[in-house]
Amino acid sequence: MLDIEWPDSWRAAFRIELRAEAIGLAWRGWPVVPGTYPDADSTELQNTASKWTRPTPVHSDWKRRIGAHPQQVATWWTGRPYSLLVATGTLVDAIEVDDRIGRRAAALLRATGQPAPIVAMPNGRWLFLTASTDRLPRPLAEAEGVEWHGEGSWVPLPPTPFRHGVVHWRVKPDVWGWKLPRAEAVHDVLVRALREESVPRTQAHRALPVESSAA
Repeated sequence: MLDIEWPDSWRAAFRIELRAEAIGLAWRGWPVVPGTYPDADSTELQNTASKWTRPTPVHSDWKRRIGAHPQQVATWWTGRPYSLLVATGTLVDAIEVDDRIGRRAAALLRATGQPAPIVAMPNGRWLFLTASTDRLPRPLAEAEGVEWHGEGSWVPLPPTPFRHGVVHWRVKPDVWGWKLPRAEAVHDVLVRALREESVPRTQAHRALPVESSAA
């Protein structure tokens, strides 16, 4: 658990780790941008310090900074432990779901041998990363609590801190050799997870072994 006021040693350690991760992602072509963090002052939080819940881009012109050279990225994290954000809609998209759907979808992906990069946030939300796409299946678009991060959005990546915890990987990108999965493949699994969530637990429990053995 993280306090709002970090000790200097924690602040320095987080800044170094965040900077290293940001540089590594930038070298791989991921569009990283710095984000706000829990104990930043009111100016950095864009006057939202009293209601800070999750990171947002520090710079108002963050869209123009997408694709910055890794050396430029390194300078952004030189002085402060900014959150590590990745802009979505160009290289990577993300589907954000709650914990129950996240766990079910992750299990389905494992069962089908289709791992995808998965991020868990301290607020109980999960992010499934995919290659960018221009559409979302209707069941996901209409589902309550499902959010598509595409063009004009962003998501936090590890080890970004929240007020009470740190963003972490459930499945790291190197499982896929840093090749993002097709959006359609992950969407299909998330739709299945949504449908199974709507089935009574006893029925779902009976159905899952049959479905798994047929795969």
